[in-house]
Amino acid sequence: MIALKFTWNPLTGIDLGFITIHFYSLMFVVAFSLGYYLMKKVYINEKIPLEKLDSIFIYAVVSILLGARLGHVLFYQTELLWEDPLSVFLPFKFVPEFEFTGFRGLASHGAFIVGMYAMYRYSKKVVKKPFFWVLDRVAIPVSLGAMFVRVGNFFNSEMVGKVTDSAIGVQFIQDGISEGRAMSLTNIRNPRKAYQALTEDSQFAEKIAEIPYRYPGQLMEAVGYGIIFLIILYLYWKTKASEKIGLLFGTFLLLLMGVRLIVENFKREQVEGREDWILGLNTGQILSIPFILIGAYLVYASLTKKEA
Repeated sequence: MIALKFTWNPLTGIDLGFITIHFYSLMFVVAFSLGYYLMKKVYINEKIPLEKLDSIFIYAVVSILLGARLGHVLFYQTELLWEDPLSVFLPFKFVPEFEFTGFRGLASHGAFIVGMYAMYRYSKKVVKKPFFWVLDRVAIPVSLGAMFVRVGNFFNSEMVGKVTDSAIGVQFIQDGISEGRAMSLTNIRNPRKAYQALTEDSQFAEKIAEIPYRYPGQLMEAVGYGIIFLIILYLYWKTKASEKIGLLFGTFLLLLMGVRLIVENFKREQVEGREDWILGLNTGQILSIPFILIGAYLVYASLTKKEA
């Protein structure tokens, strides 16, 4: 097997001098922009007035970001509610000292829950279509957006995998040395030169050597979500799946959370002390199971429902 191992110490964004455009935030912009484009194609195909498209975009952006942030805090970092409550909704931390962090803690399960409620409101108040009609079509851009979010996690060296000696291991420098310290040592914007400077510093060269290689869990999920996007896209445009209410969304849930359930086996648990904490499953896997069951039910119900 060809070894794909490499060391990863990227810049987290594009430094324009007066502001830094973070890649993680940029991935969200790309995801929402492509999502808008895809939904526009769908609405034209369905002969839905395009003025209703702006509303779903607003509903989606607000609910996904709010739900993802609340989901992370409630599922993975509950202590923020009493230790640093302002950081829950602001891109800063105030304890133990003030620091700009951006919104790095976002949970897909929270985004799903709040996002589904927002789509329910949108289906009733704006588009006047069945709830699952909306979800069937939203599944297309959401699956693509999930892929870009995981690529953003990779740029941020977040959600790293478990230690591995396999051919696909990645050494995340920021897993052992803070991002700020790693970049400030050189005042260089080139990641390769920054890494070279770190290794030439005797103090950090030894520390870098101790940083293990890990599975690139973010990229593993991103690849899975990309494949799911292609499947849902094909089902919508090339088959009559969209005529069976709930089939596309059920397939989306079943596949997406199935990928999450599998990849979690290779990822480091985000909450210390919760590794294999219930029936050998971690937090992400436990949260995925209800969605998988719902997805399986929707697929079954849509395929067995008799035509009126």
